[in-house]
Amino acid sequence: MEFKLPIKKDISILALGAESAGNFSAYIKGKIYFSEDFGDLLDDKNWHTFQKEVLLYLRNNHIIPEIILADLHPLFKTTSWSKTLSKKYKAQHIFVQHHIAHIFSSIGDKIIQDTKYKIPDTIYGIACDGTGYGLDGNIWGGEIFKVESIKYKVESIKRISHLENQILIGGDLAIKEPARMLISILDKVFSSPSTSPLGRGRPVLRAGEGTNVKQRKKLIYSFAKKYYTQNQFELLYNQLEQNFNCQNSSSTGRILDAVSLLLGFCKNERKYKHEPIDLLEKNSTIPYDCLIPKIVSTANLDIECPSYILDTTYLFKYLIKNIHKDKKRLAATAQIYIAEGLYEILLKGQRTMNNEQQTFFAGGIANNKIISSYLESKNIYTSKKVPRGDTGISIGQIIYYLLLE
Repeated sequence: MEFKLPIKKDISILALGAESAGNFSAYIKGKIYFSEDFGDLLDDKNWHTFQKEVLLYLRNNHIIPEIILADLHPLFKTTSWSKTLSKKYKAQHIFVQHHIAHIFSSIGDKIIQDTKYKIPDTIYGIACDGTGYGLDGNIWGGEIFKVESIKYKVESIKRISHLENQILIGGDLAIKEPARMLISILDKVFSSPSTSPLGRGRPVLRAGEGTNVKQRKKLIYSFAKKYYTQNQFELLYNQLEQNFNCQNSSSTGRILDAVSLLLGFCKNERKYKHEPIDLLEKNSTIPYDCLIPKIVSTANLDIECPSYILDTTYLFKYLIKNIHKDKKRLAATAQIYIAEGLYEILLKGQRTMNNEQQTFFAGGIANNKIISSYLESKNIYTSKKVPRGDTGISIGQIIYYLLLE
């Protein structure tokens, strides 16, 4: 597939995308070639097919890339291979942060849809997905960026907000087993208050239950015993307490996974990539209207860029308090909580509300109809042709580079 761009530069670019949805793009003479989705590149067969098709495309079209773009994640196969290709072609090698690429994929879609579109001096981008390697070494996945531009050239990109950091017990294992994420969140819910909403710490709120460790563990296990034996739970809780192989994550996907598990719509596994969230959305009806998003200002905290954080522990406190209610309505409420919270943060950030579309929403969660429909109703742009998930990352990498140079 090819897309024409109004941005014409005399340079050849190869973008290798992410990893979970293998795809590559190439830019030459004002056009972007957009490859098929080769599937998860952790699968050896998919990976070898991907490599073969990249080289075949370059050879058949007599392209020697001058710029090679790759994801920031140091362990992605595409990142490692990009270094090899850069040496082979003597090309400049550039990393693009995962969620920034998501935002620019949506901006690229807008440019493709309307070649006369003039990029405003200030753009806001919402990126929500499963997981992506952040600039601070944490796992991101629920971010708001502010992009400053002058005459089609990006001058600065700042991460101004994100979802509250929660803990992935066992790192990537928490993706396969959502109960690990649920345990770490419940540890905050059933703990006493703290001054900091970030990182491991203790939460900003309390559940009104017991606060000592023994009582807290008992409460948490009452939710986790469906998935783990007492001994298994003790090992996981000790791992959490010792902060061993645990990662901070602002991921929207992991929050919704944990909600889906808590409400009983999914099991402590995933048969395919988005199963828990798909089941959560499928089982959603009419949201309750009594939950107002809790947004924490970081003005007095030692944080370089973010201004506001959406408190997700508060969401789980609400769900547990109302767990006896209609779970399908609670499912919808949780998703609307995320959408409303993100939008409220935009308003707090003094976003100019006018008819000019200057806010973009991208990432795998942009495929969630409940969240995307809410944000679209607020005049926030979502892609129409470029995939909103990781398959669109390679185009986002190219658009980022073209607008940065």
